[in-house]
Amino acid sequence: MSQFLRLLARMTSAATLGDGAGVAACFTEDGTYHDVFYGSFRGREAICDLIEGHMHRDGADFRWDIHDPVSDDGGGYARYLFSYRSLMPESAGQRAVFEGVAIVRLSGDLISEYSEVSNAATGLSMLGMEDARLAKFIAKQARALLDRGETAEHL
Repeated sequence: MSQFLRLLARMTSAATLGDGAGVAACFTEDGTYHDVFYGSFRGREAICDLIEGHMHRDGADFRWDIHDPVSDDGGGYARYLFSYRSLMPESAGQRAVFEGVAIVRLSGDLISEYSEVSNAATGLSMLGMEDARLAKFIAKQARALLDRGETAEHL
């Protein structure tokens, strides 16, 4: 198992268990976790809050599998499947599955930046999200893509 895969396995295992400090320990002191649902969290304390105060507030019975990781000294990518049982009132008990790609920037043996590209609409549909709310989520993702400097040349 590569060092990169070990780091991702440690992070995802801690996340599924609700161990915010364990996830945060995989990051540099000023590391950033860009979550597809909750936004960006910078620093270990904020990353711990993402896991314990947001993720495990809204879901339970998590599973996060990493597939096809590739990396070099500066970072890596990995495809993932992520699922949970919703605790949110409007979808309580429903299970959702999300597929995505993790984009990881490294500083030494730790993550300096983690972000995701996810087919989140399918999982949100599994939760029974109303069409209007799903459209709002998709529009938010479209705005985020358009706001990135690297997108300007495509327009």
